[in-house]
Amino acid sequence: MRSSVGYSTRNLEMALLVWRVTMLQTVFLTMLTVVLVRSQYTEETITYTQCTDGYEWDPVRQQCKDIDECDIVPDACKGGMKCVNHYGGYLCLPKTAQIIVNNEQPQQETPAAEASSGAATGSIAASSVATSGVVPGGGFMASATAVAGPEVQTGRNNFVIRRNPADPQRIPSNPSHRIQCAAGYEQSEHNVCQDIDECTSGTHNCREDQVCINLRGSFTCQCLPGYQKRGEQCVDIDECTVPPYCHQRCVNTPGSFYCQCNPGFQLAANNYTCVDINECDASNQCAQQCYNILGSFICQCNQGYELSSDRLSCEDINECETTNECREDEMCWNYHGGFRCYPRNPCQDPYVLTSENRCVCPVSNAMCREGPQSIVYKYMSIRSDRSVPSDIFQIQATTIYANTINTFRIKSGNENGEFYLRQTSPVSAMLVLVKSLSGPREYIVDLEMLTVSSIGTFRTSSVLRLTIIVGPFSF
Repeated sequence: MRSSVGYSTRNLEMALLVWRVTMLQTVFLTMLTVVLVRSQYTEETITYTQCTDGYEWDPVRQQCKDIDECDIVPDACKGGMKCVNHYGGYLCLPKTAQIIVNNEQPQQETPAAEASSGAATGSIAASSVATSGVVPGGGFMASATAVAGPEVQTGRNNFVIRRNPADPQRIPSNPSHRIQCAAGYEQSEHNVCQDIDECTSGTHNCREDQVCINLRGSFTCQCLPGYQKRGEQCVDIDECTVPPYCHQRCVNTPGSFYCQCNPGFQLAANNYTCVDINECDASNQCAQQCYNILGSFICQCNQGYELSSDRLSCEDINECETTNECREDEMCWNYHGGFRCYPRNPCQDPYVLTSENRCVCPVSNAMCREGPQSIVYKYMSIRSDRSVPSDIFQIQATTIYANTINTFRIKSGNENGEFYLRQTSPVSAMLVLVKSLSGPREYIVDLEMLTVSSIGTFRTSSVLRLTIIVGPFSF
C-alpha cells in the first residue's frame, strides 16, 4: 500500500512540474510576441523623400540627387589638397593625383563587406585585387589593377583614385588609360571632365539672328529681344498688336516699337503716355488772346478787333466806317483798338480854316506877327510798347523859297524826352520815337519849321500839330 501511494505521489509531482514548465513557456512566448509587435509599431517609417547620406531629395525630378560637397562645403580640403566630388561624398586628393580609368568591361568588384566597410568609415582601403567603380557624372569607368598600399583610396561608392608615384617608372604607360567624358564634356588639364562651351568655341549651329546660350553639356539657341522663335526661325514680335503698349499711337519696328502722339499732344518721360501741349505757353500763335484746350487751342480778339480768316490774326474793326458816336461837326479817327472824335474845324482865333486840317493866320492881323504863320493838324496811331528807336513820322516843307534856310525843332509836347527830331534834308525831318510808350494814351507834339532868308530880309515859321494815339495793345 505504501508502495502504491508513493508511486501515485510521484506521478502527481511530475504532472505538476510539466504543467508549470508549459505555463512558463506560454508566458514567455506571449511576452516575446508582445515585444515583437511593439517593436514593429515603434519602428520608424521611411518615406520616399528620404535619401541616404550624400544625397538630397529633388522635388522636381522626384528622385534623390548627389550633393556636391566641393561646392557647398567651404574649404572642404585642407593643406593644398583638391576636392573631387563623386556620388555620395567627396575626396581630398593631392593636386598631382590622377584618375586611372579603363575603357574595358568592369572587372570583379570588391566584396560587399569591404565596400560597405569603406562606405561606413570612409577609411583608406588597400587591396591587391582588381577593383573598379563607375565614376558618376562623367560617364567613365575608374579602375586600379594590382595596386597595393595607401596610394589607392576607395570611397563608399568604390570610387578608386591612384596618386602619381614619385617614381616616374610607376606611371601607367597604357595609352587606353584616359578619361572618357560624356557628350558635351572634355578632359581638362586636371584630368576631370569639364563642360564644353560650344558658344565660345564656335561649335554651335545657331543662326546669325539667334543668340547661343551655353548649358551644362549642351547649348541652346535663343532669339534676340523683340523676336520669337517660330520653328527654326526668329520672327519679329509686333508689340503694337498687344495692347496697351502705347497711349495713343504705336509704331512697330524690327525687334522693337515706339509710341507716337496725336497733334496737340507730346510724349511723356515714360515714352508711353501722351500729355497735352499748352500751345499758349509753348508757341503762342494768336495775335491777341490764346485759350488752351485739350489737344488744341483757340484765339480770340480784344474789344475793337475781330478774328481774321486764318483764325490767328486780329483786324481792326474800323468803327469810323461802321458805327460811331461822333457828331456832325466832328470827324472820326480810327486807331488800333478804338476810335476818337476830333473837330472838323480845329482852327482857333485868329486862325482861319483854308483847307482840310490847315489853319492860317492872316498877315493883316497884328496878333499873327508873333505866332506861326500856319498850323497843320495831323493824326496817327502806334501800337503799345513799340520797339525803339523807331522812325514814326516825316515832316516836309510844302513851299520852298529861294535863298532860304530851313531848320526843324520840337516846339512842345516832348517834356519827358520820348521823341527826337532828326533833319534829313534842307526841307524835311524825321520824328523818332526813342522811349517805349504804353497805351492807351494820347500825345500832342508841335513840330516847327523855321524859314530864314539867307540875306536876312525875312523870317517865318509854320507848325505841324501831330496827335499821336498809343493803342492799348502791342499788336
